[in-house]
Amino acid sequence: MKRRAFLAAAAAAMLAPKLALAATPKPERVVLDWHKLILELVRHTATYSPPVASRAFAYVGIAAFEATASGNPKLKSLAGQLNGLAALPKREDGQAYDDGVVLNAALAKATETFFWNTGPTGQRALKAVARDMRKSVTDGLAEDVVTRSEAHGSAIIDHIVAWSESDGGAKVENMGFPMEFKLGGKPSSWVPTSLIAVQQKPLLPKWGDNRSFAMPTGAACPLPPPPEYSEEKGSAFYNEAYEVYDTVRNLTDEQKRIARFWSDDPMLSPTPPGHWLSILLQVAEEKALDLPTLTDGLARLGIAVADGFIACWHAKFEFDLIRPITYIKRVIDPKWETLLITPPFPEYPSGHSTQSGAAAAVLTNIFGENFAFGDATHARDGIKPRQFKSFWEAADEAGISRLYGGIHYRAAIERGLDQGRCVGAFANGLATKV
Repeated sequence: MKRRAFLAAAAAAMLAPKLALAATPKPERVVLDWHKLILELVRHTATYSPPVASRAFAYVGIAAFEATASGNPKLKSLAGQLNGLAALPKREDGQAYDDGVVLNAALAKATETFFWNTGPTGQRALKAVARDMRKSVTDGLAEDVVTRSEAHGSAIIDHIVAWSESDGGAKVENMGFPMEFKLGGKPSSWVPTSLIAVQQKPLLPKWGDNRSFAMPTGAACPLPPPPEYSEEKGSAFYNEAYEVYDTVRNLTDEQKRIARFWSDDPMLSPTPPGHWLSILLQVAEEKALDLPTLTDGLARLGIAVADGFIACWHAKFEFDLIRPITYIKRVIDPKWETLLITPPFPEYPSGHSTQSGAAAAVLTNIFGENFAFGDATHARDGIKPRQFKSFWEAADEAGISRLYGGIHYRAAIERGLDQGRCVGAFANGLATKV
């Protein structure tokens, strides 16, 4: 089934076969199916560029974990550990709650809140899933348990939404492109690479100033400067640019497949952070992860990719580096073209690399160094799944895919992965067990 057909069918088709097997789905199923819907909705929400999508994934993942932790004495809340997150509402002692109902109430409201501006098809899907999931999770439960559980789930997400509104990323205007922006003006500075009017300014230039989640600030994982700009043949910068130029001219079929597999363009895919969320969901289903492990993983992964984009964007606008397509056309070959479309913001470091490094650090911490897995994120779009021996192998491939696409120099890729390791360490340092 094509993705748009999936949404047009109101997404209930995705849930119905599973829910038909039991009157009430397990809490794990509630979490998985809401996150699957989120990956579809991000394709239908015009403002959801990768940084914006990563923010939503983080808050929804945190909501799922906090809803779970509130009923599990072995789990520790992230309140007081994440920047600005105060203590969350607690369950009443001696009162009965249903975890599935709590989670469904929290995730339904979270999805409605963070995807409020999704398109008409997405809105229909969201309403259908909310209706059908509520009917399933409440079937056979006492009315007082349902009422109490839904109130608690709503209280948790209300608390998280209120916290989110002050992070600097709650409002995205003009698709994320500023109305006013002064270009750097140096030979090394980024200049627009698109003829689209709105993209004559860079995407989200202030995103690196947003409040981070687990790392102290967007500057917490700094990078060394890129190679010094030079147009002289044989210089470090020229050589890096020439590598991009020569690689794209001589791409193998496998390199083209890799570039397109990891491209993850907004509105055509779940975005790069959504790709890593998709990987976790696939592993979760294959390994039948229990609720604490699943929601802990979703929270950490969401935090890692969100902080990854904050750190990356902080560095991008600190260094304000020219894209390969601009340099190569100016200095090496005016007729050269990239395989992939160059994104509208500065080059250094690679966003794919930073967030992939952060994701790999978190997933490796959960599942181990040599965890082999298959990635079928794009299978329904007709793109063949790929197999990986570890999360780091996948992250390395995601990074180098941007060289194959003509998007990034090697330094941006390698140092972006290093930055991702730093970001991921902050997410891994969170204490979630008592």
